[in-house]
Amino acid sequence: MLFALYCVDKANSGHLRTANRAEHLAHLQAHLSQIKFAGPLTTDDGSAMQGSLLLVEFPDRAAAEAFAKGDPYAKAGLFAEVRINAVRQVLPKA
Repeated sequence: MLFALYCVDKANSGHLRTANRAEHLAHLQAHLSQIKFAGPLTTDDGSAMQGSLLLVEFPDRAAAEAFAKGDPYAKAGLFAEVRINAVRQVLPKA
């Protein structure tokens, strides 16, 4: 089952993102087979990161939530908001 994770950083929390980036990337690498897309949300000019967007595949919502809670960014308190939504792929055809 596909899930979209939309994670918005707290204001003025760039230091948390920087301090936990290596561990965050290691967390993603450990789950690479479940990740369809992962990248930062940025300002329009790309100069600053404002959050994270991931499209992941897990058997159910509980597994997607566990993945999100296990992210070092989440554990460090970086996010003001995390939304998890089930997604149905229409295009491109799988």
